[in-house]
Amino acid sequence: MRGGRVKVRLLAVLAALAAVGAWLRRRTRAEAAPGVAPSPPPEPSAPPAEPEGEPGEPVLPTAPAAPQEPPAELPEAPEGWTVVEVDPRTGRPRDDGVLRGVSAIRRFFRTNDTPVWFVSATAFNLLGMDRWVRGFGFVNYYDSFDGHHPRVFVPKHLAPPEFSSIEEICNYLLGHKEVVDRVKPRGGKALFLMFDEETERRAADAGLEVAFPSAALRHRLDSKIETTRLGDEAGVPSVPNTLGRASSYAELRALADGAGLGEELVVQTPYGDSGQTTFFLSGESDWAEHAEQLVDEELKVMRRITCREAAIEGVITRHGTLVGPLMTELTGFPELTPYGGGWCGNDVFPTALSERHRALARRYTTQMGERLRREGYRGYFELDFLADVDSGEMWLGELNPRVTGASSMTNVTAVAYGDMPLFLFHLLEFMGVEYEIDVDALNEGWAQPGALDEWSQFILKDTAHKTEVITAAPRSGIWRLDPRSHGGIRFVRRATDWHTVADEDEAFYLRIAQQGGYRYPGADLGILVTRGRLQTDEHELTDRARTWIAGIKRQFETVPLPPHEPEPVREPDPFSFKLL
Repeated sequence: MRGGRVKVRLLAVLAALAAVGAWLRRRTRAEAAPGVAPSPPPEPSAPPAEPEGEPGEPVLPTAPAAPQEPPAELPEAPEGWTVVEVDPRTGRPRDDGVLRGVSAIRRFFRTNDTPVWFVSATAFNLLGMDRWVRGFGFVNYYDSFDGHHPRVFVPKHLAPPEFSSIEEICNYLLGHKEVVDRVKPRGGKALFLMFDEETERRAADAGLEVAFPSAALRHRLDSKIETTRLGDEAGVPSVPNTLGRASSYAELRALADGAGLGEELVVQTPYGDSGQTTFFLSGESDWAEHAEQLVDEELKVMRRITCREAAIEGVITRHGTLVGPLMTELTGFPELTPYGGGWCGNDVFPTALSERHRALARRYTTQMGERLRREGYRGYFELDFLADVDSGEMWLGELNPRVTGASSMTNVTAVAYGDMPLFLFHLLEFMGVEYEIDVDALNEGWAQPGALDEWSQFILKDTAHKTEVITAAPRSGIWRLDPRSHGGIRFVRRATDWHTVADEDEAFYLRIAQQGGYRYPGADLGILVTRGRLQTDEHELTDRARTWIAGIKRQFETVPLPPHEPEPVREPDPFSFKLL
C-alpha cells in the first residue's frame, strides 16, 4: 500500500505542475495577441484519498479540481523551487539562462557540475569554499589535515625538488602523476595564488582552464612601481614619493631632496613582500646595510609617516567593482615575525579606523578597480592602505592582483551579512555564465557597520635564532583557551575550517610546520583564526593574542640537528607575499 500511495501523490503533483505550466504558456500567447484574455490558472487538486486495493495495484490520479478565479499575481514557488522566472516588468515567463541576483547565483554554485581545483602550497586562502561550491577541491603540497579533510588531496612526495618560489610548487604539483591522474579525467577550472607561464602550460596539459587573468598581466600589475603609476592615474594617492634609481646614498639623497621628502625615508623595490623589500633609511649606514638589494633596482622613495596599515579586497566584475570590508593589519610584531614591518595578520571589525578613512578606502578601491579594468584585469584583488595618523589622509600602499592571506577574513565575514563570500563573484566571472547583480546595492549594504562581525587571524613565523628538527607539532582544528592545560590552550576537536569557532575562547589553527620538518628563523609554523580582535586601538597585541601565540609555540617539540648534518634548504614560505 505504501508504494501505491507514493506513486499516486507523485502523479498528482506532476499533473498539477503540468497544468500550471500549460496555463503559463497560454497566458504568454494571449498577451502576445492583443484583445485575447488569458484563461485563469488551474488550482492544484487536493491530495488524493487513500487508495484502496492490494499493494502494487495501479491507481489513476484524480482529475484536477475545477479552476478558480485567477489570482492577481502568481503565488511564489516554495523555497528552493524554480518553476519559471517571470520578468517583473512584463509579467512574462523568462528562461534565458541569466542568473539574476544573489539567490540565483547561490543556487548555481550549489548545483555546479564543473570541477574547481585550488592548487597551492596550502588550502588556507580558500578554506571553506567547498561549503558553497559543489565540486570544489584542493590540491596542496603541505598536508595540514593528516588526510582528514575530504576535499584536500596531497600527492606522495618521493623526492621533490628544491623550490625557490610558490610558482615552482604549483608547477611541481601540476606535473605530479598522481595529480594529473586525479584532475585530467574531470577537467575543470584551476585556481592559484602565484603562477607563471609554465603553470599556465601545465594546467592546460592537465585539462584545466585557469580562472584568473594571465600571469603576464598579473606580474606587471604586481610591481609597486606600476601600482603607484596606476594609482596616480586613478586619483588614488600614494605617500609623497619619487621614482628612480640610485647607485649610492648620495644619488638616493638627490632623489629625495628633489621631491622634498625629508631626512627619514622609506624605500621599496618593485616586487616582494613588504616586510622583506621595504627599507627604512635614516642615514648612509642604513644604505650601506641594504645597498646590495637596492642598487640596480627601480626604487620607490617615500617620505616616512606615522600610519596605521589596513587592507581591503575587491572583485572587478563585468558589472562594476565589488568592495569587501576594511580590516586593520598586524605588522612587525616580534612575537609573530622576525621581519620588521612584515605583515603577520589582520583584524576585521565594524569600526576599523575612522569613518573618514573607511569611506576613503572604499571609494579608492572602486576607483582603482575601474582603472585596473582598463588594463584588462578582472577578478579578485587586494589593496593595502596607510592611514596617516598626523594628516588624516589615506594613502595607497600596494596592490596584490590575486587572492591573499587577508581573503580568509573577507570571506568569513560574508557569512555574517548573509550574502555569499566575495570570492564567489570572482569565480562567477570565469564560469561561462551570464549574470546580473546590483553592484551599488551590494556595496552599500556591505559598507554598513552592522553588516560585519569581528574576526581576526595571525600568521605565526618562527622567531627563534636556531634551526632544529620538529618532533611534535600541534594539530589542525579547533583549540580552546584553558589555563589548566599545557601552554594555556587545549585541542578540542578536528575541523576543516574556522566556521565552527564558537566564541572568543576558541580558535581554528592550521598547521604548516609538522613533525619531521625543521624550525628556523622565519619558518612558517601555522596560522590561527578566531572571533574578536587580536590588537587594541593603540596597535598593541591583546593579552588574549599573546596567550594564543605563546600557547601554540609551546605545543612544538624540537631537538637539535644531528651532528655534522648541514642545515636544511629552506623551502619558500607559503605565507610570503601575504599568500599563505
